[in-house]
Amino acid sequence: MYTHSKTGFVLAMLMTISWNLFSQPTTMPRADSETIIAPNATLQQISSQFKFTEGPAADKTGAVYFTDQPNDKIWKYGVDGKLVLFMDKTGRSNGMYFDKKGNLVTCADEKDELWSISPDKKVTVLLSDFQGHRLNGPNDLWIEPKGGIYFTDPYYQRDYWDRKKPDIDGEKVYYLPKGKKEAFIVDDNLKQPNGIIGTPDGKYLYVADIRDNKTYKYQIEADGKLANRQLYVSQGSDGMALDNRGNLYLTGKGVTVYNPAGKKIETIPVPAGWVGNLCFGGKDRSILFITASESVYTLQMQVKGAE
Repeated sequence: MYTHSKTGFVLAMLMTISWNLFSQPTTMPRADSETIIAPNATLQQISSQFKFTEGPAADKTGAVYFTDQPNDKIWKYGVDGKLVLFMDKTGRSNGMYFDKKGNLVTCADEKDELWSISPDKKVTVLLSDFQGHRLNGPNDLWIEPKGGIYFTDPYYQRDYWDRKKPDIDGEKVYYLPKGKKEAFIVDDNLKQPNGIIGTPDGKYLYVADIRDNKTYKYQIEADGKLANRQLYVSQGSDGMALDNRGNLYLTGKGVTVYNPAGKKIETIPVPAGWVGNLCFGGKDRSILFITASESVYTLQMQVKGAE
């Protein structure tokens, strides 16, 4: 998720320079049995009018909502191809995910809260602290089938905060049970958790430790706790997505795709300094929607998003 600092900005600039070779979309043909990109598909830039895009999430129609986090806005890219501003003053929303009722649940790190935004833009604060302490900065989230929310809480200093250090020691992963006002820690043994996604059956959770350059797979217990943590791949990630074949999509320098066994099966170059996140959208969930620095892109896939 959005992580910019002075160091991050310099890194992003260097990446931008190194990636200018990919400034023109190219056809990505594949011939192997694990083909996931549609034949002759090209990466399509939808817009480059933003400061730093993040948090894409698709609603029931396949429309994708995403944030321009530094500018505190949420945009909507409809299935009709139209791009419109959905909401201003979003609590600096970052990672987002739709619940079953069509509410957009967001990591609003202006005050380090979890928000639920209704279709008519009514805001409900779902979580405002942890045991009376201000959270580090909720960054990315996933809602499991029973309605509970898993979210990562790394600390990235924001220029709009009135604090210079965290209130909570360590950077952790939390679980907020459905309908509850108190979250609990499900993993406190990570350096900087960031991207997070779970399987549609609610059995497994993936969490990226971006600072340690690792992604882990967990078994989800009936009470929401996590068990059997295993190293999935030695690569971190900013955001994540799963397709209907169980392939996991990691972001950062382009997009890297791993099959359920942890084998790398695809690398998608993206002409941007940093790829923050991605999701599947479109009427049949076969469009890969990518948020990449100041731009957003789409790519037609042969697979669909996991549901």
